[in-house]
Amino acid sequence: MPRLFRVIKDVFSIEELRIRILNTVVFLLLFRLGSYVVLPGINPAKLTGEARGIFGLLDAFLGGAFSNASVLGLGVMPYISASIAIQLLTIAFPYFQRLQKEGHSGRKILNQMTKVLTIFIAIVQAVAYLSAAVSEEVIVISRSFFTGVSIFILTAGTMFCVWLGDRITDKGIGNGVSMLIMIGIISSLPGALFSEVLSRGTRGSLVLFVEFLVLFMVVAGVVMFTQATRRIPVQYAKQMVSSSSTYTYGGHRQYIPLKLNTSGVMPIIFSQALMFLPALVASIWSEKSSVATFVGRVFSDYTTWQYNVTFSLLIVIFTFFYTAITINPNQIADDMKRNSGFIPGVKPGKPTSEFIDNILSKITLPGSLFLAAIAILPAFAHMAGVNSSFSRFYGGTSLLIMVGVVLDTLQQVESLLLMRRYKGLMKSGRTQK
Repeated sequence: MPRLFRVIKDVFSIEELRIRILNTVVFLLLFRLGSYVVLPGINPAKLTGEARGIFGLLDAFLGGAFSNASVLGLGVMPYISASIAIQLLTIAFPYFQRLQKEGHSGRKILNQMTKVLTIFIAIVQAVAYLSAAVSEEVIVISRSFFTGVSIFILTAGTMFCVWLGDRITDKGIGNGVSMLIMIGIISSLPGALFSEVLSRGTRGSLVLFVEFLVLFMVVAGVVMFTQATRRIPVQYAKQMVSSSSTYTYGGHRQYIPLKLNTSGVMPIIFSQALMFLPALVASIWSEKSSVATFVGRVFSDYTTWQYNVTFSLLIVIFTFFYTAITINPNQIADDMKRNSGFIPGVKPGKPTSEFIDNILSKITLPGSLFLAAIAILPAFAHMAGVNSSFSRFYGGTSLLIMVGVVLDTLQQVESLLLMRRYKGLMKSGRTQK
């Protein structure tokens, strides 16, 4: 505990860190205030404040902005979709691969492409949102005029969120877009916690203690799962360079860190999006088929065993798929060979690629199973008596995003502290202010 307070003191004693934290807080407050500004032409009193299905998932990421028909109702979701599309293009097309390898200039072009694609995706999602999530009862002006104006406002709101994310990344702490998603998720935690405490009352103090204990253990398990890596040792051969003077470089050992959870939350997001399709299709044919009625009832309830088994299988499949397209063992082996690196006991070239692929396959299976277990934990928590709003913090996308963002932010703070401490030690032996 004294070490924790000492670290906090060091953080706020450094001017740069203090300014970065203040900037982050200001930008996040702007994002949260924007989520309460309702689209013009809507009667706020008639809004239900509820979102179900895929809209409920988006609303959880946006902190209620979706169900509130806010000007930031789409948030950064179009940007996330555009980023995923560009990432897939860098794998499928050589032109995008070359841009990715060109360093800062290539990344700048890819970033511009992502933002242009974000505008088009935001327009499409705005049309879908206004037609499916905004009913006629809440609109007080002409529907056509409202739709035209709202499409422009929602698209502008998305780009404003992207701008806020860039400002947090440049002037604040952590990854800006991830911070916006995390703050949207955390914003619903106090209300969910209050509802759970209120529902238990004074007689349920023991049950609440057990719930919090289980939640703590789940969070600790997710932290270990997120941080777990399989390190492959890489040895670099010594090389003699002769010019005006002869010197030796290389000969050091490094590691290739392969994460147990290489794919992050993407398999859960993809699987969750697909899990809404059976219920959607069944709702169309429910009047004509009893099978469709059964399928719709089963897949609209996330606590049924059919839903959870299908959900888990999809997560395992998407984990292998996403890992395969994001990590290329052949490219890793070629880069190592080009830099005179080798894995001890393994020949360079194809044997190295097969060795890395074999290890990747071995760690992906338990990683995918653990990811599936985390994804279905909220269903078990809800079946155990936890209310639906609080149960989703026991696992799933919300918990993985929160843990991942917090860990990344802490690592960035730690790196800034180490940099300042190193500069200070070079001069006075103390942390530089």
